[in-house]
Amino acid sequence: MHSPVAQGFSYFREALPLLLRPGLRLFVILPLLVNLLVFGGLIVFALQLFNDTLAHLMGSVPDWLSWLDWLLWPLFVVLMLLTVFFTFSLLANLIAAPFNGFLAEKIEVVLRGRDDFPPFSLQELAAMVPRTVSRELRKLAYFLPRAIPLLLLTFIPLINLVAIPLWLLFGVWMLAIQYVDYPADNNKLSWPDMLAWLREKRWQSLGFGGTVYLALLVPFANILVMPVAVAGATLFWVREGGVERVTGR
Repeated sequence: MHSPVAQGFSYFREALPLLLRPGLRLFVILPLLVNLLVFGGLIVFALQLFNDTLAHLMGSVPDWLSWLDWLLWPLFVVLMLLTVFFTFSLLANLIAAPFNGFLAEKIEVVLRGRDDFPPFSLQELAAMVPRTVSRELRKLAYFLPRAIPLLLLTFIPLINLVAIPLWLLFGVWMLAIQYVDYPADNNKLSWPDMLAWLREKRWQSLGFGGTVYLALLVPFANILVMPVAVAGATLFWVREGGVERVTGR
């Protein structure tokens, strides 16, 4: 039997074969195109931000703490990678939210063998935009009040040795929220109830979110992460009893 953390990883691993099924390609290609455009347009900015920020932080370390350079450098690398790629993920998901919602619907239909959702159409897509964008902004409102204090702590010498791992853990948790929210929202599970459900599945959530995070750090492959993560989150939702949570069965 898989441990809860390993189970979270397995949902991501099993997602790719699902995406290759006939009838799902349109819903895979659209989020991929959005992700490609966002990452392509911002990659130069990200590299410049990374280089400038790292140089500034390393230059601000006092001489008497210069021996910490070997420790601070990899920690700041982790921080910047998390900040850059997670921020880009939020932006890409904001733009692609309606398409991701439809992809989660179609994956759930395949997994459950029944279709309780409206058929895909331009009218249905337009109707989904306000709801999905509103939900993305709700995620941002959850993220910022927790991320900003953690980010500020990373600029305080010595304290940042604790703050950076906490920031990493929070980022992993946030990625689980980001993607599991698509099938939860499709099934009309409220935001507080969705968070409560994920807390009940804490270790599976961290296993899934950690896998998504690691995949986002792989150059070029990270462009493919969005649809795989949506499919994996839908697997998570169905197999961990998300539908039963909504129906009360």
